[in-house]
Amino acid sequence: MKKSGTLKRSNRGGRHPRTLAACGIALLMVGGGAAIPMSASARTSVPSWEEFRDATYQDEDGQFIVNGDETISDEFALREFYDRLAQGVMPSTSPGDLIANKGADGFLSLWSMHEVGSLSYCVSDAFGSAKAAVVQAMEEGAATWEGASSAVNFDYLPEHDARCNTRNSSVTFSVEPTRTTAYIARAFFPDTPKTRRNILVSNTLTTSGWSAGNIMAHELGHVLGFRHEHTRPEAGTCFEDNNWEPLTPYDSISIMHYPQCNGDSSSLEFSHLDYDGIQVVYGQ
Repeated sequence: MKKSGTLKRSNRGGRHPRTLAACGIALLMVGGGAAIPMSASARTSVPSWEEFRDATYQDEDGQFIVNGDETISDEFALREFYDRLAQGVMPSTSPGDLIANKGADGFLSLWSMHEVGSLSYCVSDAFGSAKAAVVQAMEEGAATWEGASSAVNFDYLPEHDARCNTRNSSVTFSVEPTRTTAYIARAFFPDTPKTRRNILVSNTLTTSGWSAGNIMAHELGHVLGFRHEHTRPEAGTCFEDNNWEPLTPYDSISIMHYPQCNGDSSSLEFSHLDYDGIQVVYGQ
């Protein structure tokens, strides 16, 4: 595997700089989540800030949804996101390297090795009759990443399901239902504050045409710190921003690559580069 240089982890939660040569991967959304469309060769006309703000879906908890299934905490942060996109600068990278998210401090947004081994979660009772399907999809999605790296452990704590929200300090994150159908599900990155750390899932999880387990594996890819693969120039479309670091070769069949963005897989299955990438970041 080609190394891409020295990449730095965020220092939150005891993180420290670490040399990486990893693989990025990312969920799925079928609507909602504003983006400024770009092609690999030229930028299109850029909407005004007001047009962009009005077109960006604002979730029920006040966060904005961008890039399909990623969250922006408030309008100030959304404006910063818009300003970066409006510059129209495509990421500069040599062909043959992949991607992980960079936090606001410029470091990679990843968990420490201690944290990634105990990522606890609950699944809200508010899902009602749909809860069993969400629990199963989460277990399948978690097993996808756990099977690739022994360092990764998602721990379901059902005793917290009755009070499953971002205020519950007994879990790392919560899995909660959303009333919107603007997206299938959305997630967060490791440097997201605890008060914003949840995965929201709509009632379209089992009717989207994709495997519910694969969808949740995609979302958990974000939770682990991975970006959408299709933001890379090689995809030729669906450029999101350049706030990422290259890790492994571009992977058009990655679980983090939207099929509708020139992806070569329509099933969101876990690829061999996804497998290699998680091991480079968190170990075998």
